[in-house]
Amino acid sequence: MAIRRAALRQTSLICRPIRTTNPTIRQWTRLINTESGGRDAGSRRGGAGKFLAGMLVALAAGSAVALYPSMTKGPPKPREAVIEYEKERPAAESKEDNRDLISSQHIQVKKSWENPGVYAWGSNSGRVAAPDSTENVIKTPRRIRYFDGQLLRDLKLDRDFGAAVTENGDLVQWGVAFSPLNPTPAETLRGKNLVKIEISRDRIIALGKNGTVYSIPVSASDQTSGEKPHQSSSSWFSFWSSPETVNYRLLKPKNLGWGESIVDIASGLEHALLLTSKGRVFSAASSTSDFPSKGQLGIPGLTWATRPKGPYDEPHEILGLKGFKIAKIAAGDYHSLALDSDGRVFVFGDNTSGQLGFEVEPQFPFVDAPIPLPFNKIYSGTGQQPRVTSIAAGGANSFFTVDAKRIAGQNEEAGQVRDLGRITADTWACGSGIWGSLGTGKWTHVSLGPSKIKSLSGLFEWDEKKDSAVPIRLARLSAGSTHAAAVMDNVTSVDASNGTPDNDTNWGADILFWGGNEHYQLGTGKRNNLSLPTYIEPLDGGAADAEKGRKGEHHRFQITPRATVRIGEGGTGRKVSVEQRVECGRFVTAVYSAT
Repeated sequence: MAIRRAALRQTSLICRPIRTTNPTIRQWTRLINTESGGRDAGSRRGGAGKFLAGMLVALAAGSAVALYPSMTKGPPKPREAVIEYEKERPAAESKEDNRDLISSQHIQVKKSWENPGVYAWGSNSGRVAAPDSTENVIKTPRRIRYFDGQLLRDLKLDRDFGAAVTENGDLVQWGVAFSPLNPTPAETLRGKNLVKIEISRDRIIALGKNGTVYSIPVSASDQTSGEKPHQSSSSWFSFWSSPETVNYRLLKPKNLGWGESIVDIASGLEHALLLTSKGRVFSAASSTSDFPSKGQLGIPGLTWATRPKGPYDEPHEILGLKGFKIAKIAAGDYHSLALDSDGRVFVFGDNTSGQLGFEVEPQFPFVDAPIPLPFNKIYSGTGQQPRVTSIAAGGANSFFTVDAKRIAGQNEEAGQVRDLGRITADTWACGSGIWGSLGTGKWTHVSLGPSKIKSLSGLFEWDEKKDSAVPIRLARLSAGSTHAAAVMDNVTSVDASNGTPDNDTNWGADILFWGGNEHYQLGTGKRNNLSLPTYIEPLDGGAADAEKGRKGEHHRFQITPRATVRIGEGGTGRKVSVEQRVECGRFVTAVYSAT
């Protein structure tokens, strides 16, 4: 026993067998064995146990040694930055080719001049976005081949029909509501020198250059058929454009003054507004399916039952606007806006979504006479004096652009205000925001009042020609039924030529889209609604960029501002004044070349 203890003392600790506290009670498990050699078997089993225990201890020690560095080292070192240099561009073959190589925006401007026409996208259930396709939706911009090479005076889009005014002032229509059997574009009303059109639920309201206002049926069969029920034969006229006959009505106010004429029109689903050269406003029914009943005519008490004798669509002057020189008009589906020359806004019609700029009152769902929208109260306490500069409406939404001038506040002295007189351009929206169409980043069913679109407000840029910072206003805002687009009035350039430096390029105006996108009408290629204004990619999907070595790069679409240029390939065609315009309709969007 003494010899065993001495041997154990000389043995490494990690190799010693586990010993119980009382060796007298330690026993090995014995198995019944009738063969001889039982003592040797027990000895072998004891040795195997000792070996296994030693291996486990050794394994644990080895693992500790292996893990020690990772358990004691500090945080990982940051990865070394890798600088990616601009890809080497191909050698330019000419000054113009060099501009194409360095600027996507330059190519976009050039292509819009060389290949004028119409791009459309969104719902195609009515064969409007792509008349020659049976696809239900058009996810990204696509050309309508019929309009290739054409300049248009105006264009309007519904989900089931489209209408455009050619450069010569003739009317073109297409879509299943126009002709279920042949929905491709076709000229209808000719020779009227039309300058602008608006659309209602089933009619096209067209303004001639001489101030005449026409009401034309959307359906081709209605254009060629006889008199409709409940309509007076005295208000029907016909125009023969061989071999078809187009029936239309005239919307003509009775009491226009000497030299007074209609200069602008707007239309909702059931009503139309007519603006005269003297700033007066008339309203009329614009649909044959329903008479306006939500106050959008601006005539208190006027209903189908109380209308005066005569044609159902006879225009009536809005007396509530008398005494104000109205400069601009706009119409949503069931509401109306008017802006006078002093920057005051008047609203009337449906307010169930807060589109009039007032809190919704269930007991008063609409307002049937014009009332002012007090922007002075909205800017109260800001040290700014507002002046509304433009209005727009679509669906159940209203939009306003405001020039806010910095003035001395109540407790300020003019000499102490550094930015006195500075103009800040703001954009406001009200109405339904459930599809994101307010553009404010919020999803709301109704509005309590106008909300500022921060993405389109308070913007400035440096104008090299003026050598100062200037506000970025909106050049145009198009409002569809659930989505909208804004063209910014930022600094643009369309003067690059052979006489300017090699790196002098053209670029257009920024354009942003937001709102409902169920039918891909925003042009992003995705279907999610957007509550904030966003850019989209070039109309050709980046094809021109890929040709210049920029395949896979992402560039934004910029819309071409007005310029006098030679159109056609290489700028060899006729010389015209042209620009690109955007039109947001009912679940459809288009960008077209406008004269």
